Amino acid sequence: MSHTIAVIGAGGKMGMRVSDNLVKTDHTVHYVENSPAGRERTLAAGRELTDAADAVGDADIVVLAVPDLALGPVTADLVPQLRPGAIVLTLDPAAAYAGLLTTRDDVVQAVAHPCHPSVFLERTTKEEWADTFGGIAAPQDAIAAIESDDPEKQRIVEETVRAIYAPVIDVHWVTIKQLAQLEPTLVETVACMIGSLLNEALEEAIHTMGVPEAAARSILYGHTQVALANGLRGDNPFSDACLIAMDYGRESIIKEDWKKIFRDDELDKNLARMLHLDHIER
Repeated sequence: MSHTIAVIGAGGKMGMRVSDNLVKTDHTVHYVENSPAGRERTLAAGRELTDAADAVGDADIVVLAVPDLALGPVTADLVPQLRPGAIVLTLDPAAAYAGLLTTRDDVVQAVAHPCHPSVFLERTTKEEWADTFGGIAAPQDAIAAIESDDPEKQRIVEETVRAIYAPVIDVHWVTIKQLAQLEPTLVETVACMIGSLLNEALEEAIHTMGVPEAAARSILYGHTQVALANGLRGDNPFSDACLIAMDYGRESIIKEDWKKIFRDDELDKNLARMLHLDHIER
């Protein structure tokens, strides 16, 4: 079923990804962009720009593809202009969970975030291998939350999510708080940090220890796949010697109380830092 969709920030990084997929659908899409560079990108892509007020006035769902720090003022401006029953879809849970968005009782709030293609995804084409972010060729899941019990509203959100993050395998439904616990805590605070740490360790081996770069990259890339397959899926048991080395690494690198990052107060502190706030009011 087709919907009327307004994309706010259509010329930004995420806005272009979203728009590139929506243009392939039967939905009626209005593209809104304020920045000169973003407007130029939107027009260069062959898409027509619409004024924000006209775009959101009759929209079934408004997709806010703007940075977290802009969501407060953007929703303050646009939400009062929405028709009753419209849906506001943000693409990251931080500002929604922190209570920074302007809301209305007759406007539905929803959040959706891509999972990105899994490291365990069975890829069959060069295009799928090249698409590490998702939304182009490699299938991915998405996580969504909605503050409504109306199945029709949920259906509109899911159809929109499947369109903007296509190709999508599954849409997993959680609460906004749970989505915030997943993103940033699980995937940015932990997984992305570990990815960055792996690169720091690689640079240390190459530039400080003097290991040839090709050799260091080869052994790290291969062992990263083994570590993820064994650690996350139990594909093969780690050797006894590896388990000892892993214990040494945990003792040397990881703080004993690291799981505190999953507490509500720590989530609030993390989000406050991300959103450049002194603290988050509850």
